[in-house]
Amino acid sequence: MRYLTSGESHGKQLTTIIEGLPAQMPLLKEDINESLIRRQGGHGRGKRMQIEKDLVEVTSGIRHGYTLGSPISLVIHNDDFKHWTDIMGEDPIKEDTKLRRVVTKPRPGHADLNGALKYGHRDMRNVLERSSARETAARVAAGAVAKTFLKHLGIEVCGYVKEIAGIRAEDKDDLTIEERIKISQESPVMVLDKNVEQEMMDKIDKTKKEGDSIGGVCEVYVEGMPAGVGSYVHYDRKLDSRIAGSVMSINAFKGVEFGIGFKAAELFGSEVHDEIAWDKDKGYYRTSNRLGGFEGGMTTGMPIVVKGVMKPIPTLMKRPLQSVDIETKEPFKATVERSDACAVPAASVVMEHIVAFELAKAITEQFPSDEFSRLKKAIDDYREEIRCF
Repeated sequence: MRYLTSGESHGKQLTTIIEGLPAQMPLLKEDINESLIRRQGGHGRGKRMQIEKDLVEVTSGIRHGYTLGSPISLVIHNDDFKHWTDIMGEDPIKEDTKLRRVVTKPRPGHADLNGALKYGHRDMRNVLERSSARETAARVAAGAVAKTFLKHLGIEVCGYVKEIAGIRAEDKDDLTIEERIKISQESPVMVLDKNVEQEMMDKIDKTKKEGDSIGGVCEVYVEGMPAGVGSYVHYDRKLDSRIAGSVMSINAFKGVEFGIGFKAAELFGSEVHDEIAWDKDKGYYRTSNRLGGFEGGMTTGMPIVVKGVMKPIPTLMKRPLQSVDIETKEPFKATVERSDACAVPAASVVMEHIVAFELAKAITEQFPSDEFSRLKKAIDDYREEIRCF
């Protein structure tokens, strides 16, 4: 199971192609649209999200509400393209810099300069259009399909905000997955701790007024994954490693941890590892979950808990950073594209869907995945087998 995306930030559309999903799985475009709408929300979002109305168009792979087993193609149209047809059109134009709006001034913290050096682009719009976080809409569409797949198998995934600009939400370990989903989706900053909600919003508003940006920490919580998904036998089959790599691929993410993560460096081994117990009804389980649902690159059957660190967005409205024009080599203050003061709430939605896709992919690799009912039976049989092991 894999997916590819294509499209530019101000191009005609974003396209997602998903391959490897079982046939005969119930799937509606509403399942995808719900996730796309959530990605557009969150306190602190910029004007671009007021322009776009992200709704999916299904162009292949689904018929009468069920997957066909063939590649699924999803399209999200960019409403803003009508304002960019001359700049982003595919047809040749005269070398009119006003028409083309050539970008020769790289912004610190973006892909502009490195991408120009790698691909030889003198106009860095060729870089920034594809490296833009707008592409995450296409990845959320893929993740929404994966989330639906997981839900049919009794696996629930929820993403939310843990921290914004040093304002930390208290751990809510006693909440069920259903409560986490409900609370986070009702919160303007997608946080589980109501006590810090207003403080986070005030911080975002203050930062926006000052023309700066702030980052934070997102967390994804998963219930229902059976033990033993992933493998220890080779580095690229370790599921936590694959999840970490996918989370790090999200724009502006700079760190990943599972369970207590980096805090483990401060503790003794007796304070870190999760002791094993057995119950006749649920089989093997851990008496704690400090390792976040993974041991040896495989799921333990405990909830998966993974955090991702998002840096502040580098586009600053009133405090532009120093850079150098690649044509004149003269210094300048970085130009401003439309941006968010804080995109951490929206990033938690993106991370949720990125993790969901990796989990779905791992399941299709481990269990027969041509037809959905056979896959579901195989997982149900496996769950019973390991419960009685």
